[in-house]
Amino acid sequence: MLGSDKRLGRDVGVKLRPHDLRRHAATQASRSGVPLEMVSKVILRHADIATTQRYLGKISVAEASRMIESWLG
Repeated sequence: MLGSDKRLGRDVGVKLRPHDLRRHAATQASRSGVPLEMVSKVILRHADIATTQRYLGKISVAEASRMIESWLG
């Protein structure tokens, strides 16, 4: 059985994985000024803020935009 995120993505012709949605939400929150501690503990539920810093440090706004546009076609 497909998860609801995958099913919704399939319905609109976009390949989605739950991790994609988490990463997008965290990136957008961080770029919008949400404190890193909130992104880490609330959105991503990382035990260590260093984990969040490692992942968010690897993606730029331009890169995130390109990824989203590629998912949307």
